[in-house]
Amino acid sequence: MLKWIGMSALGVLLLGVCLAVPAAAGDRLSEVRAHFIEVSGPIPEAAPGAPAFEVVETTDTPRYERRKLLVEVEPGDRLPVILLVPKGLSAPAPAMLCLHPTNKHGKLVVLGEGEEPNRNYAQEMAERGSVTLAPDYPGFGEYHPDVYAMGYASATAKGIFNHKRCVDLLASLPEVDGKRIGCIGHSLGGHNTLFAGLFDERIRVMVSSCGFNRFAKYYGGDLTGWSHQGYMPRIAEVYGKDPARMPWDFPDLLAALAPRAVFVNAPLHDANFEVSGVRECIDFAAPVYAEADASNRLVAVFPDCGHDFPPEAREAAYAFVDSVLKP
Repeated sequence: MLKWIGMSALGVLLLGVCLAVPAAAGDRLSEVRAHFIEVSGPIPEAAPGAPAFEVVETTDTPRYERRKLLVEVEPGDRLPVILLVPKGLSAPAPAMLCLHPTNKHGKLVVLGEGEEPNRNYAQEMAERGSVTLAPDYPGFGEYHPDVYAMGYASATAKGIFNHKRCVDLLASLPEVDGKRIGCIGHSLGGHNTLFAGLFDERIRVMVSSCGFNRFAKYYGGDLTGWSHQGYMPRIAEVYGKDPARMPWDFPDLLAALAPRAVFVNAPLHDANFEVSGVRECIDFAAPVYAEADASNRLVAVFPDCGHDFPPEAREAAYAFVDSVLKP
């Protein structure tokens, strides 16, 4: 049963407690992955172990140490990332992979250095005691590889590969408890968070802000925005930008993540991801979470704003993450 609970200006959709994975969950996850790859193209397997990295800059702040790294995600490809390590850790801490929205500054946005407010979740979560890692997505910040010359069929596939390597890195750090890793992102980072979770089960909790709705509700079903070189060109080349021809959709993807924890920020006036399409995704996934006795692991808030991640929604997201990674 769905229950609405007030949280100041937010409506919060809470649904039950995680106990077990249903027998069909693995099959569902494998099926959605296979359909996703039809659109994104293959995601290669990385070499075993953590990637090599170089620390190129270290900055001390009152609450955490900031390290700029170049991470060799694959031979000849070094990904710029920012790592924030809280001060005073007495034991390995939870870690969050923090994925940035569409912005020329890339990873710096989630550190509070972009033009827009309400995007500094890497900084805020480090201040709450989590190790945070912020990478650039292909084409943003300091990272401009030709992913198609590298053999990828989409920037999305390259992004997923890189984000899995970031999880490899986090899990290897002495400051991190490798069994307590999550992912958070807004907009571009919101759907990349779900994509990373789809392909990396080490990610125990996901926060997706303004990141998705049903394809049929995305700008009235016009998938042009999903089909350019920065995303998945096959959406145009193979599927004619037609939602009805797509082999997967976000309701399927969200359901495939059960019973892992997912928090969704879906503003009522988001022009990019119209809210009724988000509700339809959640309504589709909710019975799957219930079947897994994991209803309280799927949470959505609907703030009265546009394409934003306002403070109340972020605080609710952080509390949700803490309930999973800091029991």
